[in-house]
Amino acid sequence: MAFEFKECISEGLTIKGLYEIQPKVFGDSRGYFSEVYSERDFFEAGLNMKFVQDNQSSSTKGVLRGLHFQTRHPQGKLVRAVSGKVYDVAVDLRVGSPSFGKYYGVVLDSEKQNQFYIPEGFAHGFYVLSDSAVFAYKCTDFYDPQGEGGLMWNDPAIGIDWKSIAPEIEPLLSEKDKKHPSFDMNGKYFDLNAKWIGE
Repeated sequence: MAFEFKECISEGLTIKGLYEIQPKVFGDSRGYFSEVYSERDFFEAGLNMKFVQDNQSSSTKGVLRGLHFQTRHPQGKLVRAVSGKVYDVAVDLRVGSPSFGKYYGVVLDSEKQNQFYIPEGFAHGFYVLSDSAVFAYKCTDFYDPQGEGGLMWNDPAIGIDWKSIAPEIEPLLSEKDKKHPSFDMNGKYFDLNAKWIGE
């Protein structure tokens, strides 16, 4: 198998469906080669999703995008840093999940070439740690502008410790991302099958 799959654990809880993924990288003085995605290997690991859209963005140091999700067409995402380094975060919004409201963060580094799979039913965001970064992700559903949702990036109820990752950087957010609502522990988001049950 060309990939190593590791389930993500937060506060002693395994977050179902969330994986850190490390491809095998073969390199020498000329450069390197690695597989970015293999349906066969992912299916063997139990990740039998179908991807329908690939996205890519470029951001400068300190840019923080998130926390985002889609309500009508929830997306699973396989994310990686093509260049640079980002701190990537997923928040479990599946009501009834043991890890509901918990987050998990991982540094994605283009030199390491690690990846992060975030299933449907999660909010997602990332923070650029390098001078610039190109961020790419495969999605299990198409972008739906009418179903955009979000959570406050620094909500104390979630407690993402962005600053400890890069205390010298001041986060830069879009006006839209500054206005997302706070997380409601008693709110309705997604059910355990990642279907939207909110208002």
